Amino acid sequence: MHSGHISIWFFIGVLLTVYGAMITAYGIYELVSGTLANVVLANLHAPVWWGGLMLLLGLFYSVKFRPGRER
Repeated sequence: MHSGHISIWFFIGVLLTVYGAMITAYGIYELVSGTLANVVLANLHAPVWWGGLMLLLGLFYSVKFRPGRER
């Protein structure tokens, strides 16, 4: 029996994937261009780490809760 419902976790995964990709891309651009944000811990490159984490988590949720997947 098909209920036609899509899990909210799928949409959260898509949002995390999009935001994670954008933040990671900015962090990589920041590394390549050599211009760092004017913050105290800029040498830790937080956009790369947090963006990558959000990207991986978003991909996990998007794949695990994708529509049409058999339960």
